Amino acid sequence: MGRKVTLAACTLNQWAMDFEGNKARIVKSIQESRVQGAAYRVGPELEIPGYGCADHFYEGDTILHSFEVLADLLQLEECKDMICDVGMAIMHKNVRYNCRVLFLHKRILMIRPKKVLANEQNYRELRWFCPWSKPKILEEYSLPRLIRDVTGQESVPFGDGVLATIDTCIGLEMCEELWCPGSGHVEQGFDGCEIIVNSSGSHHKLGKPRIRLHLVKDATYKCGGIYVFCNLVGCDGDRLYYDGCTHIAINGQVVAQGPQFSLDEVTVTTATLDLEDVRAYRGSVSSRSMLAAQATPYPRVKVDFSLSPDDPLLAVAVPAVLPIKFRIHSREEEIAQGAAFWLWDYLRRSSLSGFFLPLSGGIDSSSVTCIVFSMCKQVCDAVQKGNEPVLRDLRRITGKDDFSPKTPQDICREILTTCYMATENSSGQTRSRANHLAKACNSYHYSINIDTIVAACIKVFSAVTGFAPKFRVNGGSNQENLAMQNIQARVRMVMAYLLAHLSLMSRGKKGGLLVLGSSNVDEALRGYYTKYDCSSADLNPIGAISKTDLRSFISYAREEFGIECLKEISDAPPTAELEPLSSGKLTQTDESDMGMTYAELSVFGRLRSFSRCGPYSMFCKLLHLWKGTYSTAQIAEKVKHFFHCYCINRHKMTTLTPSYHAEDYSPDDNRLDLRQFLYPPLKWQFGKIDRQVKLLERRGFSELD
Repeated sequence: MGRKVTLAACTLNQWAMDFEGNKARIVKSIQESRVQGAAYRVGPELEIPGYGCADHFYEGDTILHSFEVLADLLQLEECKDMICDVGMAIMHKNVRYNCRVLFLHKRILMIRPKKVLANEQNYRELRWFCPWSKPKILEEYSLPRLIRDVTGQESVPFGDGVLATIDTCIGLEMCEELWCPGSGHVEQGFDGCEIIVNSSGSHHKLGKPRIRLHLVKDATYKCGGIYVFCNLVGCDGDRLYYDGCTHIAINGQVVAQGPQFSLDEVTVTTATLDLEDVRAYRGSVSSRSMLAAQATPYPRVKVDFSLSPDDPLLAVAVPAVLPIKFRIHSREEEIAQGAAFWLWDYLRRSSLSGFFLPLSGGIDSSSVTCIVFSMCKQVCDAVQKGNEPVLRDLRRITGKDDFSPKTPQDICREILTTCYMATENSSGQTRSRANHLAKACNSYHYSINIDTIVAACIKVFSAVTGFAPKFRVNGGSNQENLAMQNIQARVRMVMAYLLAHLSLMSRGKKGGLLVLGSSNVDEALRGYYTKYDCSSADLNPIGAISKTDLRSFISYAREEFGIECLKEISDAPPTAELEPLSSGKLTQTDESDMGMTYAELSVFGRLRSFSRCGPYSMFCKLLHLWKGTYSTAQIAEKVKHFFHCYCINRHKMTTLTPSYHAEDYSPDDNRLDLRQFLYPPLKWQFGKIDRQVKLLERRGFSELD
């Protein structure tokens, strides 16, 4: 006879410190789980306070308010016949832990602290929490008075245990514990846990869902059993976007998947599965059985509750769940949706009225335009499908109570303002491309000339110093040439913020605009931008996306959105247009200025971040990667040039605009790259490279093929 259990994984768009909103979303998810017949409901990591509270976790108020929310949740009628699993921070014996609280109506069953903390790249969990370091040990946790008044309990089990119901046993993992080499689901499975439930706060980066999928499928394929992976969705107040993609697997097969990107604040993914399938699968694997027979048991917290129906006829009546094909987006789709949904969350929670973008007609600013257009398309689709919360947010943002858009262009007109800021060094081609793209997306577009402002700045400088700087082509030095370029770029930033503050007022509308930046990750890594120019903004959707990926995205956007002018933009050579034209034509290109190609920059970035290469080890690796392309001397010069530029421009990383996190080789000083910003000359490192080149040349290896 089958033993059917219905499990609900709730994907929530929480906001750090929004206790009122977070509670409402949790309540809604519990109610929907109950309607769908779930006997166990799990939510994402730290769902009560929000994952991104950061140093607010130091504050006692954060824990107090979390308990206040928990007290209300404990009393919900929907929890009378459903185990609920929620996340919050808890102090136990004066140590702060990242915890999950499992409860039935007015009764806490156990508290499970996180055992393995994420503490690299985007994560700093060890800054705020301590990992539970007592494997397979439960202690007693004394409940605060406000919880005792609800449950009548003085203390509850706290630690590394499992939950034993009448009909099954449930093991618990939290986010990083799935990713680490010593994942607990293996031992829990050996000890008879047939269901493993993972509460996660896993951010999006390009290609990450495929990794998560393999981890979950492999866990259930090797060990058998049911695995429930539950994740946050949305921007909770910082650079990260949590992409949902909640899924449920059994015995190596995915049987349910929630959306990877969604405008819905609450999504409940359920599956009804047969425990007998787990038992049959495990019992048929002899090697697993022998290991399980030797397993050291976990302490069990027993609860007089059954996940499966008491009536065997009801269990038979529920149809079997079949495997599904897991939906994985392409990198271009992830850029189009991930960055777009991040912008939407930020916009609707910022109390501002839209975005302002300096649109140059190049690939970078055009990519940002297409991401905003993609956001408008997603919002428009949601409105057409009757999503009332999205429509309410849109009407509040636009200030139009009767706004009912029919196309993405309708929304774009209301929330995106673009501006081409020309100087005497700008070409007619870039102006034309910017105008065509703005027209295709229907942004409110300005095309202005800032020469008078630039000339005024230089005039004031000359009056103060008695010195008149000139471009290099007019006889000026390299230092003068750089200063003449930078003043144009910085004036654009000043104009961008002026227009963002007042352009809506000039059109008879209320509110202000968020300024969007458009510097890609490769330029940031090389330092190829002006500090405090128009790359300085409120948000940057492409700050962690490479030029290579942006080119692919532009091609995708052309096909997906039907914007034909994107081909011309994609084909044009990237240029800053800050030096004088020659007979009306460009004399300056980005790759020429940088002394390296964007493709080479991507290689440098990945070796530096993923392979942890310094100058010498990078040189050694490139000898093999670029074999047959460059000589040893050329490779040496390229490596030294990259690190020289990186060192002298490192100070710029401290002021990078907050960017949507899409890649782990972002040089963002405030998030991923914690290197110093004042460097000495790298004489020792470069000398080592030079000596190696001479040694290879003496041995006849100057040309590698």
